[in-house]
Amino acid sequence: MKKLILLGFITLLTLSQAKMVDAIAIIVEGEPITTAEIRAVQRQMQVSKEQATDLLIQDRLQKSAMKDVQIAEADVDAKISAIAAQNNLTVPKMQKILKEQGTTWNQYRASVKEAMKKEKFFQENVVSSIPAPSEDELKLFYRNHQDEFTIPASVSLVEYSAPSEEHMKKFLQTKNPKGVKSRSVTKSTKDLNPALLGSILQTQNGSFTRPFNAGDRYISYKVLSKKGKVNMSFEAAQGAVAAKWRQQQQSKALKDYFEKIKTNADIQVIR
Repeated sequence: MKKLILLGFITLLTLSQAKMVDAIAIIVEGEPITTAEIRAVQRQMQVSKEQATDLLIQDRLQKSAMKDVQIAEADVDAKISAIAAQNNLTVPKMQKILKEQGTTWNQYRASVKEAMKKEKFFQENVVSSIPAPSEDELKLFYRNHQDEFTIPASVSLVEYSAPSEEHMKKFLQTKNPKGVKSRSVTKSTKDLNPALLGSILQTQNGSFTRPFNAGDRYISYKVLSKKGKVNMSFEAAQGAVAAKWRQQQQSKALKDYFEKIKTNADIQVIR
């Protein structure tokens, strides 16, 4: 499902230009959609004017539908801490990076809270209506979308190991190699266990995997490159097949949900 990107109003030199260029095009449940927003979504999402308009109408309908959804501030704090941990950052370090990028902490926090509201609304109103797939349904989906279930044949990595989880986490935050061993390795993906393979595939080149407990030490891999391409068997890809199937079904269910409430919504087309 495409992520909707909304831009603010364009600042214009004169009021007459603003009225002409940034006029209200549609009002959905009392919320305006401007011509500037439509053009911005067209440009950012690379879609037609009609598709951009539909996305913005859906956004306004969703805002109206989820106006009563509540998210506790403590849950927002926990989510932000989890995001920081996933990126091997402390919250203060994340705050510093965002500030350098021109984003205030209040803006970021508000965006996380809004995303959590949307997720809660989505889970309660859309996901709950989707039945679990049978194995035959998943196998059919796999056969019809086999090109989507390929992985690199091999991966080039730098393996870092430390005697404790705390030591490894400190290394990932500071990149200070003191007390950390490292070695370059190339691994065939068919030889990796599913948990490690999944982590490596989700990690961008140049980034580090989350730490793994190897019994007597903790290990993290820096992913250097991924080479070649091989098809996954249904058995190996079953988790990914189920995830892709759910994604497709959720997109359809979301579209159907908003098409249904759109028929009774107050939508005024101005221009």
